[in-house]
Amino acid sequence: MSKLEKNWFQLTLRIQSSVIPAIMPRVILCTTLGIIISLLDHQNLPLPTEVFSYFIFPDLVLGLLLVFRTNTAYDRFWEGRKLWGTLVNTVRNFSRQIWLMVPEKEVNDTNNKIATLKLLVAFAVATKLHLRGEKVNQEIEALTSSEQYTKLQTMNHPPLEIAFWIGDYLQDKNKHHHLHIYQLTALYKLLDTMVDVLGGCERIAKTPLPLAYQIHLQQILLIYCLILPLKIVNNLGLFTGLIVAIMTFTLLGIEEIARQIENPFGYDENDLQLDAICQAMSKNIQDLTSLPPSVQTYEQEIKGELNDIAVAKEVRTPTDSET
Repeated sequence: MSKLEKNWFQLTLRIQSSVIPAIMPRVILCTTLGIIISLLDHQNLPLPTEVFSYFIFPDLVLGLLLVFRTNTAYDRFWEGRKLWGTLVNTVRNFSRQIWLMVPEKEVNDTNNKIATLKLLVAFAVATKLHLRGEKVNQEIEALTSSEQYTKLQTMNHPPLEIAFWIGDYLQDKNKHHHLHIYQLTALYKLLDTMVDVLGGCERIAKTPLPLAYQIHLQQILLIYCLILPLKIVNNLGLFTGLIVAIMTFTLLGIEEIARQIENPFGYDENDLQLDAICQAMSKNIQDLTSLPPSVQTYEQEIKGELNDIAVAKEVRTPTDSET
């Protein structure tokens, strides 16, 4: 057996990260009911099976509702993943351009640049905590100064405050002529993109599927699973419980998957791995700051070239006796 086939069977038999623990109590309830009805039918006791034998219309309605529910939940999940992918790329571009563009003319310039790059990661971490409804914690404390961390603890919207600090740093560098206006504009566009990502994630987190729709779908699903044994017992007899178990496992599993992924920013196994994404961004910043800024080498090379040109001019300038 190939490695791929082993992985396939391992994944098929896996319980962790599946919806089995969540739906098993409901599946057992419906299966037990199916077994009881099949035993009653086997004893030739009168059951209202004819009433539900032609109960086809709810099947179609339930199928359409489940498809819509699943598609809507996955759209929200994928939209969240795209937004966080945009945030990762924006942070990478932002940090790279700050590290290369901003010159280091004073003693504290390097430390200020590194602190600003850490704020980019702090923005992502603060966004993660904000989407989960949590307050700032040690993750933020490790990426900010003590004054900034104290300030963030009092803020209602920490990501926006961090974005303000980043923008303030850019404005200060432009004021001291360390950034040209077109460089400032380009960097502000990246900052705007980060705030746009924050707004898109908030839209997903704060706009769940309408509660009335969720309630109605779950009510229909429960009613269907409870009357399913009466619908199929005439044809399946003692196998009713087994078939009910399979069908309820399928239907309840689909609904539970949609419920788990519709808000992709939590801690569920099937949610986005935001902790890992933030850690990856932090490692990217660490790798970047371990390299010398190209702006230093560039300025040194320019100064060297200017000195060479000045020396060459002095050598080539004719003297008064020659003229």
